[in-house]
Amino acid sequence: MIPMEIHMAAIKQRADKVDRHRQRMRAAGFRPVQFWVPDTRGADFAERVRQQCLKLKGDPAELDALRFVEEAAAQVEGWQ
Repeated sequence: MIPMEIHMAAIKQRADKVDRHRQRMRAAGFRPVQFWVPDTRGADFAERVRQQCLKLKGDPAELDALRFVEEAAAQVEGWQ
């Protein structure tokens, strides 16, 4: 078993590393944000997506949504 002092020192070392990273990112002009996204592991996630797609089907906004997704995918592919 790891002695408590060593365990606590390791936790502090990781926290210090995270803090230094955050300081570097802020100095580079970035700021942290937190946001919530749907849990794709949820049992009802696929059904909710299916229902949303069915609502969009035939809607004039469908083409705009598809165009947006295709353009975003192309940018991601070109970004790598």
